Amino acid sequence: MQIFSNVTVARMDDKSEGYGLVEAAALVIDKDRIAWVGPEADVPELYAAVPRQDLGGRLVTPGLIDCHTHVVFGGDRAREFEMRLEGAGYEEIARAGGGILSTVRATRAASEDELVATALPRVDALLAEGVTTLEIKSGYGLELETELRMLRAARRIGRERKVSVVTSWLAAHALPPEYAEDRAGYLHDVVIAGMERAHDEGLIDAVDGFCEGIAFSPEEMAQIFDRAAALGLPVKLHAEQLSDLGGAAMAARHHALSVDHLEYLGAGGIAAMAASGTVAVVLPGAFYTLRETQSPPIAALRAAGVPIALATDCNPGTSPLTSLLLTLNMGATLFRMTPSDCLSGITRNAARALGLADRGVIAPGLRADLAIWDVAHPAELSYRIGFNPLHARIYGGEIV
Repeated sequence: MQIFSNVTVARMDDKSEGYGLVEAAALVIDKDRIAWVGPEADVPELYAAVPRQDLGGRLVTPGLIDCHTHVVFGGDRAREFEMRLEGAGYEEIARAGGGILSTVRATRAASEDELVATALPRVDALLAEGVTTLEIKSGYGLELETELRMLRAARRIGRERKVSVVTSWLAAHALPPEYAEDRAGYLHDVVIAGMERAHDEGLIDAVDGFCEGIAFSPEEMAQIFDRAAALGLPVKLHAEQLSDLGGAAMAARHHALSVDHLEYLGAGGIAAMAASGTVAVVLPGAFYTLRETQSPPIAALRAAGVPIALATDCNPGTSPLTSLLLTLNMGATLFRMTPSDCLSGITRNAARALGLADRGVIAPGLRADLAIWDVAHPAELSYRIGFNPLHARIYGGEIV
């Protein structure tokens, strides 16, 4: 047991306005749990003999949570990025071997060891900014064995680094060329059969999909979600990024943990998400990279009481972003979210988006996953660009 004293604590709980700041505070940590938090002058006598560590007035927040990433993949698409800036169009890039299928080819060719080795530098960049929980999706195999290999790599990352890894089955990401004329066959042979096998192996924490005209329809995703429900798996969805197909409302009817992207989300989808408690995960990295002009309806989501989370969407094509701190600034600058909205989006609401009730807030009984910052006020975390003020990361009560 230990006490961190002389700190400012941002509790980030629902009951407090904004950050839930407690100044001149103390935190009592018992193993991997928070035992007590409050003004230092009020530390219970029960803890009088517990060793104290003076944190010099620094800020403590919950450990950060990146609730939407594709951080495991093979290859890169830097040349494709360069070609776009040189004026190449989608078809020219595709003919040159670019696009998502280039990542699929590279991922299929990579061993599990290679997938882990190439992902770890990206993961380490996130951990260096205070991330303690990380979601990782499959989705670049588009065939059963590679999808499973991606999730095995994700599980290994959670064992090789001090970070909680939550996995999502995203075989319904795109239609591979070998199934171009057999959509139903792909859903049966790979998406659903693979989901069942991965579930049997303990590799899946949730089921995801991409619901767009270039991917899968709400009706196709509903079939997948029905099977996920039969397996006891929660669901989430990429939807309304390029158009409003009604995917968000369909996902909400399936009690989805989250619906992500949402630039084209309409009033019906917002109402459905509000009724189901589904979290809206907005992804400014993809918005920025694709130079989109239509922002997610942040004000309408806020007015409806829909929790809003932020994430990097780290992926090789549309969001090669490995900074959750930069994501905070993008959320504020591009989407006009307040700094407290942004910090809630990578703590409390990000935990909700992953179905995790034991973190994202500083309160007794919850996991002692914390971030200690060399800043005077939490707004600095959203305000600064390209600056990392992390002093220390605490994972399960241990400073790492």
